[in-house]
This record gives sequence, C-alpha cells and structure tokens, in this order.
Amino acid sequence: MSTNPETTKKSDRKQEKADKADKADKAEKAGKTDETVSKIAELTNDLKRVQADFENYKKRVERDNAKLCEYSRADLIKRLLTVLDSFEMALKQTGSHAEFVKGVELIYSQLYTLLKEEGLQHIEAQGKMLDPHLHEVMLFEKSDKDEDIILEELQKGYMFKDIVLRHSKVKVAKK
Repeated sequence: MSTNPETTKKSDRKQEKADKADKADKAEKAGKTDETVSKIAELTNDLKRVQADFENYKKRVERDNAKLCEYSRADLIKRLLTVLDSFEMALKQTGSHAEFVKGVELIYSQLYTLLKEEGLQHIEAQGKMLDPHLHEVMLFEKSDKDEDIILEELQKGYMFKDIVLRHSKVKVAKK
C-alpha cells in the first residue's frame, strides 16, 4: 500500500495539534495543581494557627480560674481574721470565767454569721420527717410520735448553697 504524502501531512498536523492541546491541558492542570497545593498549605497553616490560639486560650482560662479561686480564698481568710482576733482576746481573759464564756459566744456568733454570709446553712432536723438525703440515722427509739419523725438531732448537718456538706446525725421515732 502506498501512502499519500498529503494524508500523512494532515495526520501529522492532527497529531501536533493533539500534542499541543495535551501539553496545554497538562500545563493548565499543573497550574491548578500548584494552586491547589498552595491553597491546601495555606489552609493547613491557618488551622495550625487556630489550634495553637485555642490551646493558648485554654491555658489562659485555666490560669485565670486558678487565680480566681486563690483570690476568693484570700478574701474568706481575710474575713476570718476578725474571728482569729476575737479568739486571741478571749484567751487573754483567764481571770474571769464569765468573760471567757462571753468571748467564746461572741466568736461563735461571728464565725457562724460569716459562714452564713458565704452560703452555709444549717439543715433543720428536730421534729421533721426523716429525709435520707439530709439526715443520717444513728439511733431508733420507740415513740408515740409518727414513725420516721426525728426526735433528736445528735450532730448538726450543714449545706453549702445546694450541696450537703455534712448530714445531720439524728435519732428517729419507731412504733
């Protein structure tokens, strides 16, 4: 078979055009790939920066919370200094028993008032119905009162705001 030189030229031109188009596509894709790679790198750096900022934020909040707790304790201790001063004055009253007792009563009153202002509250027990969330039964006693009524508070219980710090130890009526 003979090949027509004109057909060969046309075929070569078509091949050249296809090669040029292929090269153009590759160049365009390479440009897009380089652009995509740089965009990914930029976003990755942004993500790392945001993550580092967040870690620094968490550390700062933890430090601030620790300082807040420390300063709130310092405020309470400062308020307790008055009670400490009263103890010192009461202990100096060794000559008069009545003055000593009066001083200790004053100290008790100061301390209880301060703690109450901070959120401490006494759990009422005497004559109330037993509540296992607030009261701890130490003794049972036969009584003409209704069953599970608290006859006596053996040790006071306390709450801080809505948390039970210590349950009231109680004696309860049984039939």
